[in-house]
Amino acid sequence: MALKIGLHTGPQDIPMQELKRLWQRADEAGFYWVSVWDHFYANPLREREDPCFEGVASMAALAALTRQVRVGCLVFCTLFRSPGMLAKAAVTIDHISQGRLELGLGAGWFKEEFEEFGYTFPPIGRRLDQMEEAVQVIRALFEQPSVTHHGEFYKLDGAVCAPKPVQARPRIWIGGRGEHRTPRLAARYADGFNTPYVSPEDHADRTRKLDAACEKLGRDPAGIMRSVNLGFYMGADEKGAAYHRQRMGDFGVQRAGGMLTGTPAQAVERLQQYAAAGAQGVNIAIRPPVDWDAFEAFIAEVMPHFR
Repeated sequence: MALKIGLHTGPQDIPMQELKRLWQRADEAGFYWVSVWDHFYANPLREREDPCFEGVASMAALAALTRQVRVGCLVFCTLFRSPGMLAKAAVTIDHISQGRLELGLGAGWFKEEFEEFGYTFPPIGRRLDQMEEAVQVIRALFEQPSVTHHGEFYKLDGAVCAPKPVQARPRIWIGGRGEHRTPRLAARYADGFNTPYVSPEDHADRTRKLDAACEKLGRDPAGIMRSVNLGFYMGADEKGAAYHRQRMGDFGVQRAGGMLTGTPAQAVERLQQYAAAGAQGVNIAIRPPVDWDAFEAFIAEVMPHFR
């Protein structure tokens, strides 16, 4: 059963050398995708002093240190940067990676980092409005010779994004757990749709809603790649599996349906359920401390089933 296997790495609570080691091991092991996420504080918030690297710079480092994997972010908060700035950064990363960019966009949710870094935190509907306009601007900057845009949130007068991306059409992802508007936005604008930390049943539900939204727009749903992020709490063996079940803590309990737990054999069964639910890709999300034995067991005993 084919399934594109990815690695999702939060650049937080972890030394940069350890992140580099993860990225490069995934690259040489045949992962399809490696991504970062975009926060100013460690997620979930514990202590503000916990280390957390910035997302654009981290993604550029990932692009420079790898050779094969798709280079992604799930997802950049579109309210943190102007769409022009983010488009320029994305094009730069596409050139660094020689055409491996995958650009994920979202509306943000982490209230503390908005307010303490000087951003307003509008209601979710307003944030999604702003994200929708940002996606339009970014796509236009990727594709058009110059962009003039006078919208509710952004104004551009003849902006030129040069050079253009290496890829003819860099894939833009829209990600989130929302049941209604998020699938609709993905159907209208996205090339990829990611649902983080959901069960196979919930992923299938979002996929059905995405298909329905595509039908209303007259868009072929096959043109949108679907993936899911899963917290990686698998053990290399029974002893390791028991340790990670205990380690999951409150975050894992809240999102237990979207966690990959148990032994490698149990992980294979679980990933097969996601493939049956319509996922084309699964990204394992690793939170430090990294269990290198479990990671190597995943590479050796789980990934071969999905190539």
